[in-house]
Amino acid sequence: MAKIKVGIVQDSPVFFDKEACLQKVESITKKYAREGCQLLVFPESFIPGYPRAFAFGTKVGSRSEAGRKLYAKYHQNAVDVESNDLLRLEKLAKEQQVYLAVGLTEKNNRNGSLYCSLLYISPKVGLMGVHRKIKPTGQERVIWAEAGGESLISMQTRIGRIGGLICWENYMPLARMSMYRQGVEIYIAPTADARPGWQATMQHIALEGRCFVLASNQYFKRSMYPEAYQELVESEEEVLCRGGSVIISPMGEILAGPLYDQAGVLSAEITLEDIISAKLDFDVDGHYARPDIFELNIQNQLEIIQEDELLSKLNKEK
Repeated sequence: MAKIKVGIVQDSPVFFDKEACLQKVESITKKYAREGCQLLVFPESFIPGYPRAFAFGTKVGSRSEAGRKLYAKYHQNAVDVESNDLLRLEKLAKEQQVYLAVGLTEKNNRNGSLYCSLLYISPKVGLMGVHRKIKPTGQERVIWAEAGGESLISMQTRIGRIGGLICWENYMPLARMSMYRQGVEIYIAPTADARPGWQATMQHIALEGRCFVLASNQYFKRSMYPEAYQELVESEEEVLCRGGSVIISPMGEILAGPLYDQAGVLSAEITLEDIISAKLDFDVDGHYARPDIFELNIQNQLEIIQEDELLSKLNKEK
């Protein structure tokens, strides 16, 4: 089987600046598409940034006016997938002939809620699907709403079956199983967790799912925040997120990374045939499953999204 070159981006966003973040995505994508990457993965909320250490003026029982204004600023710089923001990313994927998995904060024009989302964009058909975090963690719940089972998506593409979860969703066994049950081969795991234990989780998922795991994180320092926000993080350490991006094989072997304390892009050539050989002795949704004992019902999960069907539909509409 043909080798597929994948890349995971570890970099810093231009905080609370959607336009500058989009320009950075464009620049990185063009550079690594020229180097042969067929899939590029960007970290959690790369656009317009993961607001680490921000409280948004909240305490149990109270919210401040300053916190409301800060949320409005964050909302202003979030991505609307029904706007030119999406068209720009679709054009980028098409021109560079690369699949994109972009972590971002998403808004829509129907309500004021935000979602921590992962956009899957094909060079052939554009947006294939959006995974929205089903359970934000801790203080994230102040700024991000929860999505439902319809957000647990996977896509059959020309480079393999792709899906995944964001950050601590990966600690949810049934959410992971929802991906394994759809036969995910390239498991995408953007995160904001740079602790050493995260590496063990990523290796566990690769071994459990017998899939390639692409885990992308930001590298971010306190001094990278604009001056206007420095007082909100003045008690924090200088390095807020060390990174730890990594690419792992279906046998749990590290193919690239983990990358710490710097920006960069990790790449590796993978062969999907390795997934089949890895399932000789363990297949979580196959010969190692016990459907006579266990039953999993996932409310509203969609069928696997087929890139070729989307392409055929687009051609008929032209």
